[in-house]
Amino acid sequence: MKLNTYFKASSAPAVLGLALLAQPALAQDVAAEDEETVGAPAPAAAIVVTGSRITNPNLELASPVSVVSSEDLELAQTNVAEEFLRELPSAVPSVGSAVNNGNGGSSFVNLRGVGSNRNLVLLDGRRFTPADTTGRVDLNNIPLAIIERTEILTGGASTTYGADAIGGVVNFVTKTDFEGLEATASQQITEEGDGNVFRADVTIGANFDDGRGNAVLSIGYQNQDAVYQGDRDFSLFNIGSFSGAAGGSSNAIPAVIVGPTPAGFGQLTDDGQGYLDGVFDRPFNFNPFNVFLTPFERFNVYGSANYEVSDNVEVFTQAVFSKNTVSTIIAPGGSFFNTYQVNLNNPFMPDALANAFCDGLGLTAAECTAGRNTQFGATLADGSANPDYVEISTSVRRRTPEAGSRTSDFTTTLFNLVGGLRGDITDSIGWEVSGSYGESERIQRQGGFARFDRLQQSLIAIPDGAGGVQCADTSGGCAPINLFGPFGDLGSQEAIDYVFNLTQQVITQASLTQAQAVIDGDLGFGISATPISFAVGAEYRKYTATRLSDEASQTPGAVVGGGGAAPDIDGSYNVKDVFAEFAIPVIEDSFVRELTLEAGGRYSDYSTAGSEFTWKVGGTLTPIDGITYRGNYQRSSRAPNIGELFTPVTTGLSNLAVDPCAGTNPVGNAALTAVCVSQIVAGGATQAFAQSRIGNILQPAAGQINVTSGGNPNVGVETATTWTVGAIIEPLYNLSLTIDYFNIKVEDAITTPTVDDLVGGCYNNPSAANPFCSLIVRSAATGGLDGSPNEVPGLLLSLSNLGTIETDGIDVSLNYRTDITDDIGFRFNTYGTWTNRNLFQATPTSINRECVSYYSVNCGSIQPEFVFNTRATFSFYDEFDVSLAWRYLDGVEFEPLQRAQSGDAFVGTLPEGTGPVAGQEVDFNTIPAESYFDLSLRWAATENFEFIVTVQNLLDNKPTIVGSDIGSTAFNSGNIYPSTYDALGRRYAAAVKLRF
Repeated sequence: MKLNTYFKASSAPAVLGLALLAQPALAQDVAAEDEETVGAPAPAAAIVVTGSRITNPNLELASPVSVVSSEDLELAQTNVAEEFLRELPSAVPSVGSAVNNGNGGSSFVNLRGVGSNRNLVLLDGRRFTPADTTGRVDLNNIPLAIIERTEILTGGASTTYGADAIGGVVNFVTKTDFEGLEATASQQITEEGDGNVFRADVTIGANFDDGRGNAVLSIGYQNQDAVYQGDRDFSLFNIGSFSGAAGGSSNAIPAVIVGPTPAGFGQLTDDGQGYLDGVFDRPFNFNPFNVFLTPFERFNVYGSANYEVSDNVEVFTQAVFSKNTVSTIIAPGGSFFNTYQVNLNNPFMPDALANAFCDGLGLTAAECTAGRNTQFGATLADGSANPDYVEISTSVRRRTPEAGSRTSDFTTTLFNLVGGLRGDITDSIGWEVSGSYGESERIQRQGGFARFDRLQQSLIAIPDGAGGVQCADTSGGCAPINLFGPFGDLGSQEAIDYVFNLTQQVITQASLTQAQAVIDGDLGFGISATPISFAVGAEYRKYTATRLSDEASQTPGAVVGGGGAAPDIDGSYNVKDVFAEFAIPVIEDSFVRELTLEAGGRYSDYSTAGSEFTWKVGGTLTPIDGITYRGNYQRSSRAPNIGELFTPVTTGLSNLAVDPCAGTNPVGNAALTAVCVSQIVAGGATQAFAQSRIGNILQPAAGQINVTSGGNPNVGVETATTWTVGAIIEPLYNLSLTIDYFNIKVEDAITTPTVDDLVGGCYNNPSAANPFCSLIVRSAATGGLDGSPNEVPGLLLSLSNLGTIETDGIDVSLNYRTDITDDIGFRFNTYGTWTNRNLFQATPTSINRECVSYYSVNCGSIQPEFVFNTRATFSFYDEFDVSLAWRYLDGVEFEPLQRAQSGDAFVGTLPEGTGPVAGQEVDFNTIPAESYFDLSLRWAATENFEFIVTVQNLLDNKPTIVGSDIGSTAFNSGNIYPSTYDALGRRYAAAVKLRF
């Protein structure tokens, strides 16, 4: 029986190619056996050129694909897929284990830096269960123990795999026909003694019924401990990116007051008795509480089976189950930037602050004294109104470490089921029919956050008549809280429990139903001696996603310090596809060695976005042996996901370090003052009050501001043109060089403007006629862009199809293998990417922003111009391997456009108060080039036992600090960019493998 075994089950590429070059000698026999099992032998120097549903292994197709073998991951001691995918030269780090504040419990990949929602993640060539309303796949659920290799196609692949494959495709290919027992256990720890990671996997497989069937079961467990920013010298203290001084949040301790005082803001003294009007000099250092490595625990199960029902029919199944918990830990909560009502006769309020309130409100001395000394609340004992009672609207920004840190535990449960039949129609044509269904459920449980209504109730505290304090409204078990006190004097445990010890819950569910039928093979005839190969088929996919929140989570401002609300979402859509691909050998062994042309097309009908046709053309030319030219041109597309279509408009957080309306910036500038005042009035303030805020507006707390955005049911399909052209050079059997130019342009991109599109668009030309200025609404209480999401809309960022994204560059790879002696072998491979540009324009009137080699609040994660990954391995006596990996990242700098808008970042000597880094000479405007080295040793102790020891970040390189508010919170954290640059330092890993 033939059954077209070239990975027909997955519609995946058929050849291993360069993957073998990176494998240690100890794995060569196993790899060769796997090749023979799947029926796809290939010489070690063959070039992987896949990205097609055509499964003929004798064709080198036009789409360049890089391969990461399972042995590479073992040498690197990789535990989750996101760890190695974020380090690919063709990728930009996305949300993963180094992201704490901004991590939603999932990890993603971002190929080419065009967005993690513009690439596909596949398991054996099929779409995997999505994580949430975006349709993205959570890499935490990929079972690496059963993965044979990972193929990365960067560039459009919509014709082959359907919508979303604009930036590329990551295809995890599982081990086929696995037989035997393999058990692995590993342990990692940093040189500082933290960041412990334990992982264990057991995989068992067997053939049965005289080889007609095979079944595989794999079970894994992983546990990862946190690494706190307070445990590293460079991140112990929060440092302002533009001041160089110890920074942090104005939600501080002692409390910062923003309200009706003569200066409009000030801070209580450390003893809680005094108040310094117009002074804010003790921000809260939140760094030590945050983490560089998120705690993570995972259980996963993988099973697959196939059975030859007859000589021409095989049934196959696959199942994946995963349950994981990602925990994010951020600094203690508090009252943050909400506007509260506080009573003048609150016994906790110090006299100095009460007097400042009286002066700010214009009360007479008698009114102030009466209001301060009344023993009642708004009503007297007889129920009548209290004429002396004074209530003040103000922001009391008090951090509450007494209540502990804020935590979010994201527990994801996922299953993905596949079943199908495949077989042969003729000796050269096969068929496959399959269906799959998957569901994921992510439950977020928040703790340590205050509830606004309870905090407000606890703040209205009055004398109890017996020398104590009580809530004016004692219903619900209210206990009075003291936001005016020094550290340790927040109030009773009853008050802490009443306000803070509540749990919020958000449940996000997603599902994917898909079915596909494919016929592929060759036509038995062609232009040349080799027949034309083809693949035709049809697919159906249905996505559903919901988000269900408790009442507090979906109510703006109800959860204090929790960012934006999480309103309910409920949406679905389906798509029907038909597709065809052809590979046509035109010339063979004539005046050129070989010429093959490719073409393909896919018609898609979306229930929400109408129909779309994508297509590709390409080909390979081998003029002489050892040189092959390849190229392809594709029109790709991406339909709006459920979140982009159905998310209600809500106010959340973004980043801005320098507010042009803050401090004395507007003073003396009539045009800027007029715009700032109008934006405060738009928030609900009177003209007179808004005018009084000029000169007294604080910079955004912790560099965070409010932004209002949401889905748009009217957005349509975005389209892209992608093309590559390159060459494969093989001067020797054991030496190969590839070079490929890539170009991606996304039009009608579904995007929102960047923060600086609005901020720069308005304040570089402030006027009432400037349309950008009307899209900024400020706090009516403080004049700032931060505050409670139910009070301050901030920047209005609308979703549209008006965006454009462009990127291009060159990928190169060099692979070499040789035997130095009969007992010593050497293997070398390097992969690199030069990214020429990555331009993003949100609307035709927005800045066409370049982010390659730059970092800022507008650019998210860092994308250096040059990135190279290199590994060299020596093998001794087929028993011992020594492997050294080198990763190079080109230098980057502060984005010039943002630099012109906000001014230079800090340059000079870090002052006292910045912790262990005080006295260092720094330039926060640049991050120099970085190199990381990892050393791995592998020893085959016996035929069945293997040991691996790895030292990661061998030279213990420390990251370059740039302060904490020069970029977005998700990626600029702990004074550095921890997703791009290693924050953990040197660490050690050891693994043992048992195999029978």
